Parts: sequence; C-alpha cells; structure tokens
Amino acid sequence: MESLLRIIALTRKELLAVLKDNRARNALLLPPILQCLLFGYAATYDLNHVPYAVLDRSHSTESQQLLSRFDGTGLFERVASLRTQREVSDYVDDRRALLAIEIPDDFGRRLEAGGRADVQIIADGRNSNTAGTALGYAQSVVEGFNVDWRADHGQPGPPVTVEARAWYNPNLMTRWSMIPGLIGTLTMIQTLMLTAMSVAREREQGTFDQLLVTPFRPAEIMAGKALPSMLVGIIQATGVLLVAQLWFRIPFQGSFLTLYAGLVLFVLAAVGVGLVVSALCYTMQQAMLFSFILIMPFALLSGLTTPISNMPQSLQYFTFVNPLRYAIDIAQRVYLEGAGPGVLMPDLWPLAAMAAVTLTAASWMFKHRLQ
Repeated sequence: MESLLRIIALTRKELLAVLKDNRARNALLLPPILQCLLFGYAATYDLNHVPYAVLDRSHSTESQQLLSRFDGTGLFERVASLRTQREVSDYVDDRRALLAIEIPDDFGRRLEAGGRADVQIIADGRNSNTAGTALGYAQSVVEGFNVDWRADHGQPGPPVTVEARAWYNPNLMTRWSMIPGLIGTLTMIQTLMLTAMSVAREREQGTFDQLLVTPFRPAEIMAGKALPSMLVGIIQATGVLLVAQLWFRIPFQGSFLTLYAGLVLFVLAAVGVGLVVSALCYTMQQAMLFSFILIMPFALLSGLTTPISNMPQSLQYFTFVNPLRYAIDIAQRVYLEGAGPGVLMPDLWPLAAMAAVTLTAASWMFKHRLQ
C-alpha cells in the first residue's frame, strides 16, 4: 500500500511538472490535433483534379464524344486544346498539364469501320503515384466509352466484365486509412519524447539527486515516470479518435474496448522504449536526439505510408520489433474492419512481449544506475 501511495505521489508530481508549464501543456495537447487535420487534408494519395491538354487531330464526332466523357467526370479539367506535337511537350514539361491526350486523324474512320482506334495518353511521371492514378482514371473513361460504343453500334460487347468492390473503404479515400493510422503514430511521437526526457529533465534541474534520497525504490521511480506518459498518450489518442469521428466523419466499425486494449499495450511498449532512452541519457538534448533517431525508423517501417510487403525482405525483418507497426494495424482493423481480439492476437501478443522486455530492461538499467 505504501509503495502504491509513493507511485501515485510521484505520478502526480510528474503530471504537475508537465501541465503547469504552458509551453509543455500546449505542445502535448495542440500538435496532435493540428497534425491530424494536416495529414487528413494534405497527406492524401487521392487525386481530385487532373489538368489535361488535348491534341485532337481527328476533329470528328467520335473524338468529341470521347473527350466529352473526360470533361463530364468532374475530375478532368481541359486546360488547352493543342495544335502541334511541340505544345504537348511544353505543357507536360511546365507541369501545366498532368496528362496529354493525342487523338490521331483517322480515329473516327477506324471506329466507323469497326476497327481498332488508338489514343495516346502521355502522363507526367515525375510523381509516379499521381501519374499512375491519373492513368487509371483515364483508362476507366476509355473503357466506358468502348462499352457504350459497342452497344450503340451493334458490336459485340466484351465477353468478360469486371465489377470491382472495395471493402472497408468503398470510396478508396486515403483519409480513411491515414487518420486511424495516425492514432498510433502521433501518440508514439509524443509519448516517446515525453518519457525519454523525464529523467533527463530531473538531472538537468538538479532534482534527481534529491529523488534518490527519498524512500522511493527504483521500480517505483520507473512506474512514477511511466504512468504520466501513458495517461498523456491515451488522451492524445482519444483526441485523434475524436477528430476522425467528429470532423472527418469516418465511420467506426469496431469496439472501443478492443481499440483501447490495444492502445494500452502499445503505449506500454512505447513508454518502455522511452524509459530505456531516458536511462541512457544525461541531458534533455541527448534524450531528444535519441528520440528523433528512433522515431524516424519507427515511422518509415510502420506501414503507414508504404506497404510493408513492398519493402526489401531485409527491412521487413526489422518491422517485427517496431511497436508502431502493430499499433497501426490494430487501429485500422478495429476502426474500419471491426476486428475483434481473436483476429488481432498476432498484433497484441508482440506488443505485450515488447512492453515486458523494454520495461524489464529499463527497470534493470535504473537499478544499476542508481547503485
């Protein structure tokens, strides 16, 4: 009982040290909300505006019907009707057009004769993701034109048709996968840095020696440093969750109990990593530097922006010891898929193992450093 009271007292002291400082309080509460909004609007692979230029050598009714389909989608904006091939290069090179569509002069005659008519689409490949998405949109428009042309002119339609359906994100919006993933990402950034700098702050302020002469045992000191960071991490995750639901209106399909159970394990693992860093560093500058060194690989190897399956096999092995990988998978699957604890067990037990290892290592390091 006395040990619990000491831990509560140290936890209260840590929370007061953070929350009484206006700059620290604002840095903990406001950035996650602002970053969530920024990622929700700016960090998106959705393509809602495709400027394109047209070199129509046919000037036929058929070519106008095809181009009207592009103009009627709401995604494509015709920025120029070109006259020469040289203008195509100019518009693409200057990035005034993402796509350039070139229709040959025999386009209408070939279609009327029941033959094959080619259309050249040139894309600005300097951004491969954007170019691939734009070409996919253009291909869909052309396929729709083909189907209607065959139906109107009595030509046999395609023998096989494909009907695509996207589960859990029917509109394939990047925001739907990005924002739930940020629940873990933004929480880890703040939690890791806050925990890593907790003991370093004590050393710089000269209060760490005073802490050593108190009745606190090393395990109690570690627990008192960990609990405030865990509370802050859960509060930040809740803030991102509220933004996802109330601002972006992303429907939540799963159980809040399952989501928070996974978040608690994740925060425990993140706090364990932060405590190890905190035990190694003597100054806040060192703690901040080590935190940034860890945060970048954690983020890049998490699968938030790049699928893990697309990474080299050698790098995929490192993702197994990355707690953020499992946190993002839990958040996305619970939020969008409605997955339960049984389905999430491959993500939950590695987090529990990492929390046990890092917290044990941090406790051992604290004990030997204090001695």
